[in-house]
Amino acid sequence: MTHSWRDALTVYRDRRVLIILLLGFASGLPLLLVYGTLSTRLAESNTSLTTIGLFSWASTAYAIKWMWSPLTDRLPFPLLTRWLGQRRGWLLASQAATALTMVGLGASNPETALWQTALWAVALAFASATQDIVIDAYRVESLEDWQLGAGAGAVVLGYRIGMIAAGGGALILADQFGWFVAYAVMAALIGLTMIITLLMPEPKRPTGDQPVPSSATIPHRSGVAEWFNAAVILPMRDFTQRQHWVMILLFIALYKYGDALLGVMANPFYLSIGFTKTDIGLVSKSYGVVMTIVGGLLGGIVVARLGIMRSLLLCGLLQAASNLVFALQALTGPSLPMLMVTISVENLTGGMGTAAFVAYLSSLCNIAYTATQYALVSSFMSFARTYFASVGGWLADRVDWISYFLISTAAALPGLLLLLWMMKTFPRQTEDVTVSALAEDGD
Repeated sequence: MTHSWRDALTVYRDRRVLIILLLGFASGLPLLLVYGTLSTRLAESNTSLTTIGLFSWASTAYAIKWMWSPLTDRLPFPLLTRWLGQRRGWLLASQAATALTMVGLGASNPETALWQTALWAVALAFASATQDIVIDAYRVESLEDWQLGAGAGAVVLGYRIGMIAAGGGALILADQFGWFVAYAVMAALIGLTMIITLLMPEPKRPTGDQPVPSSATIPHRSGVAEWFNAAVILPMRDFTQRQHWVMILLFIALYKYGDALLGVMANPFYLSIGFTKTDIGLVSKSYGVVMTIVGGLLGGIVVARLGIMRSLLLCGLLQAASNLVFALQALTGPSLPMLMVTISVENLTGGMGTAAFVAYLSSLCNIAYTATQYALVSSFMSFARTYFASVGGWLADRVDWISYFLISTAAALPGLLLLLWMMKTFPRQTEDVTVSALAEDGD
């Protein structure tokens, strides 16, 4: 189902979509602190490119968050669930843990105790991934089917504003005051987002999807089996009953592979050709995020107008081609005007691709198992970034930068070819973006 351009634009004024935007900000703050910003910190401490690439494993939690997502669906968080509800209770707890681990990571020193930095990065990724599980579930449960594209655009907008703070803001703060102050300020911003959690409404959930009562004692063995079946087995079985579910998961893992290779080495690339942290903070992590916001909003409009699958193809082609601009940057050297062009193209197309992709992942979820199923499908997206991209540092140590970016462009092709096959195999999805249409394909 598609909507007019007017409907596609006015949907962004809906109160529910605005709440999603604010939650996107909370979700966007932590990632760079265990990914791009952390890689800059490691590069500055003379850590090898291979080790920096392997450090992407610290974000493994994002790839395996489906393993504990049933807990956020079915188990109450002590005290907080009774007070705030299932979603908001878990969200407040995960935000508190995220803020604390940010402070710990900022206090660590990779030059003298790299293992401590790694442990704090893992802890922050775990807390942040839990926050993402709850935010994703809240978004899908709060929005109507036709609003999923706008919700994806809004979450990209908020997410990227958060990344302006955690990317450009953190780098500039680190340049002026040191890394601890930079991470402490990010923790304070997470503290502010907790106010949103306290003020926003708890979403309505299906009658049969209520959490276990908080007053329950340790259940008998039969009770544990019943809970495990409802919280884990049924959501997984529901997903695997749809047609071509293995190919769907493979597509999810491959669609952003080219972007993953680019992202893990972008900051070390900027530093190696002569840009300063302030250059990176102002152009790549601030101006660039503005371009991503524009791309995310445009992507949400394109999804509402064209449907999910055709939007995935258009945006996927654009974001793959954008990697070639980095090869031109390598030829040009540390030119700020050229960097503006590079960041404009890459972030605009990346924002469009992310909005289309998030809408697609949202459309795969059965509302009765939102947190578990969205965590499952988004984990496959994180899998590409975490494990496939971990070879990026090894590759960058062995080839020049131009060759590296050409290879990253080629890495996007398998996902696009699989998308073409999917569009031919189940063409009905190119016309309907609703959850119910995708659920029918699994009957």
